[in-house]
Amino acid sequence: MNGEHKITSFHRERAALIYLRQSSMAQVRQHTESTRSQYGLADTAAELGWASTSIEVIDTDLGISGKWGVAREGFTELVSRMCSGGVGAIFGIEITRLARSNADVARLAEFARITGTLLIDPDGVYDPADVNDRVLLGVKGTMGEMELHVMAQRLQANKRAAAERGELRTPLPVGYVHDDAGDVVIDPDAEVQAAVRDVFAAFGACGSAYGVVAAFAGRRFPLRAYGGAWAGELRWGRLTHARVLGILKNPGYAGAYVHGRYSSHRTVDPSGTVHTTMVERPRADWPVLIKDHHESYITWPDYLASEARLAANRTNAGARPPREGCALCQGIIICGSCGKPMRTSYHTDHRPSYECSSHRDRLTTPGCRSVAAATVDDAVARVLLDALTPGQVALALSAADEVTDRRQRVSRAAELAVERARYEASRAERAFCQVEPENRLVARSLEARWEDRLAALAEAGQALEAARDTLPPLPGRAELEKLAADLPALWHAPATSSKDRKRLLRTLIADITLLPEQQPGQVRIGIRWHTGATDELVTGRPIHSGTARRTPAAAVELVRQLGPATSNDELVRRLNATGLTTGHGRPFDARAVQWIRHAYHIPAPVPCAGGEIPVAEAARRLGCSTGVIYYWIESAQLDARRGPGGRLCIPWTTNIEAACRRRIAGSGHLNPAARRTRPRNRPQRHEDAALTVGTA
Repeated sequence: MNGEHKITSFHRERAALIYLRQSSMAQVRQHTESTRSQYGLADTAAELGWASTSIEVIDTDLGISGKWGVAREGFTELVSRMCSGGVGAIFGIEITRLARSNADVARLAEFARITGTLLIDPDGVYDPADVNDRVLLGVKGTMGEMELHVMAQRLQANKRAAAERGELRTPLPVGYVHDDAGDVVIDPDAEVQAAVRDVFAAFGACGSAYGVVAAFAGRRFPLRAYGGAWAGELRWGRLTHARVLGILKNPGYAGAYVHGRYSSHRTVDPSGTVHTTMVERPRADWPVLIKDHHESYITWPDYLASEARLAANRTNAGARPPREGCALCQGIIICGSCGKPMRTSYHTDHRPSYECSSHRDRLTTPGCRSVAAATVDDAVARVLLDALTPGQVALALSAADEVTDRRQRVSRAAELAVERARYEASRAERAFCQVEPENRLVARSLEARWEDRLAALAEAGQALEAARDTLPPLPGRAELEKLAADLPALWHAPATSSKDRKRLLRTLIADITLLPEQQPGQVRIGIRWHTGATDELVTGRPIHSGTARRTPAAAVELVRQLGPATSNDELVRRLNATGLTTGHGRPFDARAVQWIRHAYHIPAPVPCAGGEIPVAEAARRLGCSTGVIYYWIESAQLDARRGPGGRLCIPWTTNIEAACRRRIAGSGHLNPAARRTRPRNRPQRHEDAALTVGTA
């Protein structure tokens, strides 16, 4: 072996590490000869004088790529063992291929130079301490990296060329297979076809990916396996949200052949580890897009409509799609005071309200309000249905015709641009073909001009496709007329769900703004239509159920004026004579009038005549509670009468007061001093009774 003289006893006394690496598990399974050759390096180390106990094999990195920044446990162990000073030589199938990056190889060689470690492969022995060996390792590493780059570039160019012809075979989505000729065809399994078509039908009906998942609850969905032992086999399982999104976003179901839809994006974390992720490119940056390449499940406009619908469902991007729930303006109503969206709160299933979202952040302004959803929804729905008058429908249809004409003009302009570019390219081609082959300078100039015209033609074609793709399809005039004629009946139909009403509302109305209030009992609503026009509505706030049952203000005012000098019976007569009723709609009685006095603090007329006092005054004079006085009146121990206001009036004289005081003085309950101080007489026992009568 070249350079064997560089191996000394100093190196043989240390360990010999055999490092194995292959970039993927497919190479480990298929390229077994390479694996066998790497394990055979242990025999080479033994032939070079290392003891079998000093030879160690590190094969942890089999199946792991050697790209820079990729975490490799085996390579980390290799560097750690070498830096500890206990390694005499490192064996590899090719030293410069221990890693895919020259940075890792250069670092390994630098550490080996410091620790006196040799690097050995089948080409020879390298001593990093020798400048010539170090330069040779650097040149070989650079050549290896350039070789990998050229190989990858050629492979990618060949793949791109095959993809531009639509012939590059890639794993097909479920529902498609390759036939014997290699063409893409729809899966002949009728159950698979039905499952895929039902996904698009369910999305068209519900408008959301989660709705499709709910529609497939309890139903299995196919999956075509690629690679491994199950390659080509059809398996069935549960349809998940991720799979629904993958189906709806896959242009292959629209009959398009796409290459380069995803690109790899590499990032580095603070620890130095490189992470590679796949990023979806915008449709304009797809390298290859061939429409009508194979039979489709949906049309290309349907695919674009589904893509736009999914984008409109992304709430994290600011979209507010229609949801379930009876709140009609949910998601499109804005607070006119602070400018933030208003959230919908469902206090009960049938009583939602709109509340400013600033309330949660404690950033509300004095003008921020909350309002019952029914107040806003009813007013907006009336305006929406009133706008669909015959005159408005005619204006809408004429506007639709104008939009259609405008789109046709835009499309026609792009078509004319393509036609002009095609003509210029044809002229450049004819000029190039007519030049004499010997006149190379002229041919070179004409070839460059032809290439410029072809590039302009391709750019004009892309502009035409972009103009057609970015404009969603317009409904026909007959469809618009039918929708306008049936919209009121469709709106009020019991079968129309709240989500459908929201969709109908958003076809005409862009957003709703709750404007600052000028009067507390009113709500100002601003409507912005998709046409750019705005309207302002003013409607009354709903009256609380307790407020609705409140006593009429006229009755309260009458009691307030006459109450201090009029008895309750007289007030009842006058209130009923004027036709007033209570908050519950019943005629007034004495209890209702008494409640008005209590609630509004209206005094009653003085009930007591001369020589009479009320219950409270009698209790104060006697020094007892009012309960004692009420008890004496109820038990007929004290006389009293009802006054005009329903209050008790007690005739009061000195004799009556003296009698009441004697009653209190003799009551053990009211006067503790009157209680018994001796024990009560109890029955004598038989022995005591016998002694009393003188018998034994």
